[in-house]
Amino acid sequence: MTHPLRLRQLEALMAVTHHGSMTRGAQELGISQPAVSRLLSDLREVLGFNLFNRRDGRLVPTQEVRFLLPDIRRVLDMMHQISEASQNITEKKAGHLRIACLPGFATSHLPGIVAAFLRDRPGVSVTLEPDRPERILEWMVGEQYDFGITDGFEGHPAVESEHIDIRTVCVFPEGHRLASLKIISPQDLADENLIHTRRDSAFFRDLNEAFQKANTTINSLVESRQFTAACEMVCQSIGVSVVSAVDAAKYIGQGLDHRPFTPTIPHRLSLVRPTLKQPSMISLEFMEAFSASLAPYKLP
Repeated sequence: MTHPLRLRQLEALMAVTHHGSMTRGAQELGISQPAVSRLLSDLREVLGFNLFNRRDGRLVPTQEVRFLLPDIRRVLDMMHQISEASQNITEKKAGHLRIACLPGFATSHLPGIVAAFLRDRPGVSVTLEPDRPERILEWMVGEQYDFGITDGFEGHPAVESEHIDIRTVCVFPEGHRLASLKIISPQDLADENLIHTRRDSAFFRDLNEAFQKANTTINSLVESRQFTAACEMVCQSIGVSVVSAVDAAKYIGQGLDHRPFTPTIPHRLSLVRPTLKQPSMISLEFMEAFSASLAPYKLP
């Protein structure tokens, strides 16, 4: 075989085999009959044997061609699948996303965004992995995930980031006395059992500082890493909390009420991805969609 096979030659062979006619094979391929004839002539030269015999006015594949037909069909089917997959990728309808996130996001805001994103993209699949910020950073540095949602991120040369400051609110059980207030301050919480983030977190340090400046102290009841856990406990009427407005949104109307908290204490989210890993079009589109979903909760 002195020259490589060409895909168009195999398509011409299959079209003529199917129809038994050069003319009808050309019509199927959308080219002229002489063009089909040239393709088959070149293919016959490459293969080194005749392709067709004429029988009762039809072109019938030779025994040698019949032997090759199953393999040719598999090649053409595979090429069709590759073409279809590449088109889906170009149209952002196919691909796989690996997303790392804080545990609270895996059960609150993120599932709805993922569901909406997948609804119009039947060829896209997602791996969603919740873990602590330290682990998410390791995954980004190791290029194991496409996109991460974390907090407390202080920068890393192997990680690109977008920081978003989210509003925080005071949450309390429905029917609580705090519902009579329009805005809640540290003085309003002086006699309340507080459910708060871990004492070593930046958010707790900012919250504690706000209480100290108001000449009051935090009446600590439960320390929890996640805002969602705090919201769950507030719904059980064991205390109140100051949490991200994103996490509070899921619980409003489910036993939890909320009011703005002053002074402003933002919860800084970081949307991160590996610097050296080229992002796919589908991952870029998801990152944009997720960032846009946070717009109602961003601080101005």
